[in-house]
Parts: sequence; structure tokens; C-alpha cells
Amino acid sequence: MKASSIVKTVLVMAIVAGSVILGSNYVSADSKQKTITGAVSDAITKAPIGGAMVMLKRTSITATTDKAGKYSISVPADSKILVFSYSGYEVREEKIATRSVVNVSLQPQIILNDIQYEKEALDEIVVMAYADKKLETTRRISEYSRNKYYVVDPTQSQMYYYPQYVANTEEYGSFTENKFQLAKDFPLSTFSIDVDAASYSNVRRFINQGQMPPKDAVRTEELINYFNYNYPQPMGKHPINVITEVSDCPWNMQNRLLHVGIKAKDIPIEELSGSNLIFLIDVSGSMSSANKLPLVKSSMKMLVKQLRDIDHVAIVTYAGSAGITLESTSGKDKEKINNAIDKLRACGSTAGGMGIKLAYKIAKENFIKNGNNRLILATDGDFNVGVSSDEDLEQLIEKERQNGVFLTVLGYGMGNYKDSKMQILAQKGNGNHAYIDNLIEAKKVLVSEFGGTLFTIVKDVKLQVEFNPAKVQAYRLIGYESRMLKKEDFNDDTKDAGEMGAGHTVTALYEIIPVGINSNIISSVDDLKYQPNKNKKDGKALSTSIELLTVKIRYKEPVGDASKKIEVPVIDLKMPLAISSANFRFSAAVAQVGMLLHNSPYKSEASYEKAIAMAKGAYGEDSEGYRHEFVKLVENLQLMDEGNEIE
Repeated sequence: MKASSIVKTVLVMAIVAGSVILGSNYVSADSKQKTITGAVSDAITKAPIGGAMVMLKRTSITATTDKAGKYSISVPADSKILVFSYSGYEVREEKIATRSVVNVSLQPQIILNDIQYEKEALDEIVVMAYADKKLETTRRISEYSRNKYYVVDPTQSQMYYYPQYVANTEEYGSFTENKFQLAKDFPLSTFSIDVDAASYSNVRRFINQGQMPPKDAVRTEELINYFNYNYPQPMGKHPINVITEVSDCPWNMQNRLLHVGIKAKDIPIEELSGSNLIFLIDVSGSMSSANKLPLVKSSMKMLVKQLRDIDHVAIVTYAGSAGITLESTSGKDKEKINNAIDKLRACGSTAGGMGIKLAYKIAKENFIKNGNNRLILATDGDFNVGVSSDEDLEQLIEKERQNGVFLTVLGYGMGNYKDSKMQILAQKGNGNHAYIDNLIEAKKVLVSEFGGTLFTIVKDVKLQVEFNPAKVQAYRLIGYESRMLKKEDFNDDTKDAGEMGAGHTVTALYEIIPVGINSNIISSVDDLKYQPNKNKKDGKALSTSIELLTVKIRYKEPVGDASKKIEVPVIDLKMPLAISSANFRFSAAVAQVGMLLHNSPYKSEASYEKAIAMAKGAYGEDSEGYRHEFVKLVENLQLMDEGNEIE
């Protein structure tokens, strides 16, 4: 079999494997239910498969196998088919009928069926001998290989991919959780807003595999901002609206919790300016697995469906070198664009820097004045050839951002996912970062949130909160550790900050310790001998205002250089948690989970049980089922946490 046929076979199998996750209909829990149990194992080794996905076909009802390969899933009584999947294995469907126990064995994906290979086709494979036969063949193949582990079955002259043997080289930026600050010493808290939600879908991937996510993969603000909140539309002269709410802090009831929401104006797609889009697609060998390039191709086709005649798309690919797969083409010619996407194949090393340079060149050649000029980078983030240092990439992307070409980063895959690098690229490119773990997520990012993902309506959005030390003893911003700014940066229009697209929402939470509350989680120093004592209630040092704080927002128009400011004073009306809004309670539930995953020293009485109860009471409309899904994930976390205690 020739290498081209081999690669074609690989991609067909991978696409079939990746396609199972399509379907996002939410099934009501009110219908009559039944529970199905069973186990999932490897068809060849008979070993249990932990972290396998069990899903009721065409729904969002899922379960994950534990370390012993066992699962339990509750489904409507009239359910027909369960779908079993795990990366590197063929997807299997099983009819339920009257069965209450469904055990399955998954067949490893047959990757290659012949031993006549070419070096290019095996650029990133390391072969492990399945038995002591045909070792010469094994050695010969290994000469061309690295990084991935395959098993040769000498009885059938076939090779099987076993992803569990691949070393984990994922990278996450480390950070230290925000601490409590004394309001009398630090009355201003300043940060750049963040609409990214990549952390949530990445954390979900770990949980669905039966694993606790790495602490540095958990960015609490991105967990919170994954969800849409029902904020009112801007009605005045500003394209954004600021909403505030104060109530009890659920994990420490003697404290208060400030909820700040920002809503960007919804703009109908037909009213949005024309787009000059460059699909910059990683087709290196590391992208060959089913949850990478095949999923990228399906994602891009979803986006193509949203394009209008006034939009244009070019496709640039990079592997060992960079090239133009499709010249800039009108969104009217969807068949031509999709045909170019279909032809993409994964092979070679990763010339990421070269690809980015070429993509920016194409973007400038087709630049639309006052339009949406944007690169959409789809990759696992593994840049290892060409411009590869974080500093070089930052400088390149910052320069092009100033020229009006923004960058959206879509992350795919596992095992070698470079989250830290993806974050840097998106932040420096005036864009956003999403992690696509399945087609449902691709639909959310590229279809449901099309305008917010691709069309910036305000840029350099900064938030500054001024706390009244007469009311606030100390405060802590929950999340946003990588987005903190100096207080003087707020009025500095040369300082870069976050962007918001059409319809986007941003939510931030502050835990507040009121004046008069004794707390052992804040530290202080002696009053300064040669400075005014701001603690003395002498009518001069402390404000007599009834305001708790003031929220200030600065933003710029997409093509503007001067910022505009919004100020919103906030008074604590002592509203009990029970009558707070669903937005308030749900965001607080998500924040609790973030603190628990971090094992935060400030989690106080937070628990998965409390988070679940609070989230269940704050579903709101949830037409897409995302909040229901969150509860299921937290229930799985609770089970994993209990399992760790047993061990």
C-alpha cells in the first residue's frame, strides 16, 4: 500500500472516530429514567479502559468510565443507542433495547495495513514490538520514527495506535492565586477583562477522562466566563453595559460577594462589517489524531456555513514549511473553500512561525478598511521550527495587531497541548482563545457565538474598582491572575488590554470582608509612624459615603486610540443570597469549583455539594444545556474526590 493511501485511510478512520460527538440536543430529566451499567475494555489486551466516554446518541447525556473501566449512566427509558468512544479506538454503538448491563470491547484503530512504508508517512511514529516476531520489521520501521507509540500485531501484519503510552508534554503557565488586599492600603484593583473560555473546555476534557486537571490548567475566570449571563442590552451611548450585584458570599457567609457583569451590544450578523479571514491551520504530524486535524476540518466547515458573500477566506497551512492552500475566496463560493479544507493532510514538523508570517502577509494583501481582518489559528500549539520563542512570537503578533489584523486561537488535542503558548498568542493578538474538544464545542464557539468570537466591537477594556475603606476591610479578586494591571495602567491608553466581541459577556467576582469582621485570612502590618493613620474614624481619614465601592470601565472603539470611561457607584443593599439573581448564584457556584480545583486557602466552606445545589437552583433558560452539563461535571468531580479519599 502506498503512503498516500495509508494517510488517506488514517484520516478516514479518524474522521469517523471524531464524528460521533456531534449532537447537542438536551434531553429533559423529567422523563422516566433507567440506569445502565457496564464496563469498557481493550479488545486485544482485555485491559479496562479508564476515561472512556459513554454517551446516549444525539444527546448531551454522558458518563465516563473509572479506572476499572466501569460506568453507570442514567437515560430516558425509551433510549435506543449508546455510543462508546476513546481516543485511539474505533467508535462503537450498542443498541440498548431491554438491557440494563452493556459491556463493550473497543477495537484499537487500525492505522496501517502493510509494512511497505515511506519515511514521510512515518515521520512521528515509534513502534513497540507487540510480540517477539517480525522484530526486523519493527526495527526497520523505527528508523523513521519518533514521539508516538504504535503496536505491531505480527499475526495480522497490522499496526494499532495506543495513546495511553504517549508521554504527556502539555504545558501550562503557572500563577499564584490572588490574595486579600487591605482596602486602606490598596483601595484600587485594576485588571484587563478576559472573554476567553479555553480553560473550561480543557478542564472538562480531563474530567471526562476520569482525571483531575492540573492546577495551572484551571483559570477560574475562564470557567465563569464560559457561560452566557442574562445581562440587559446597552441602551445609551456606550456599546457596553455594566451590571453590579452584591450579596452574601456562599462559601463564607460573614463576607460579601461582588458580582460585576459587562455586556457588549448584540449586533445582527447581516449588520456586521465584511471579514477578511485567514485560516492558519497546523498540518504537522502531531495533528494527525482524530481529535486534532479531522476535528479542525469539521470546525472550519461549520464556520464556512456562517460566511456571507461579502466575507473572504484564505487558507494557509504549515508543517515542515508554510504554504497557501487557498487564495482569498468569497464566502459565496463555499464549495471551493470546503474542497480546500477536505484536502488537508497531517505530516511533518511544525514551522509555526513561518506559517504565521505568511498568514499575516496574505491578510495585509486583502485588508478591508474598517472591516474584520483576522487570523484564525487552529493548532495544538506545538511550535518547534522557525520563529518559536514566546518573545519572538509576541513581537510579531503585537506589530500586526497595531496594523489592524487580530488573532483568534483555537486549540485542539491532548498529550502535547501547549496552553501557555496559546494564551500568549491570543492576548498579544487582540483576540480570544478557545479549546475545541468536540464538535459541540466547535458549534458553540464558531456558530452560536460567531459574532462574539470573530467581530470585536470594543478593545483595550480595563476594569478598575475603587473600594471605600470605611465599608471594606479587605477584598480579593477571584481569578484574572494573568490579567492584573498596575493602578496607573487604567488611564494609560498605550497599555494593551482585553477585547469584547458582539454579544459577549464578561463576569468578575470579588470576595469582600466588611469592616468590623474579624478574619484570620488577611494579614496586616503596624500603622506607620510617619504617615496618617487611615484607620482612625476622625471624619477626615475615612469617607462618610454610603457607597461600598465604584466600578470604572475604560474601553476603545475597534479603530480608536482614545479610551472612554464608564463609572458605576455601588451600594450594598444587604440583599440575601436566596433572592439574588440566577446570574449571581450560578457564577458563585462555578467560582467555588475553581477554588476547590486549586485547593485554594480561601475556599473556607466551599464544597462540590454546595456548588451543585446552588447551580441547580440557577439554571435559568439554559437552552443549550451548558449549565446542566456543568452540574454533571461537578458530580463527576465529587465522585473522583470521594474515590481519592477512599484510596
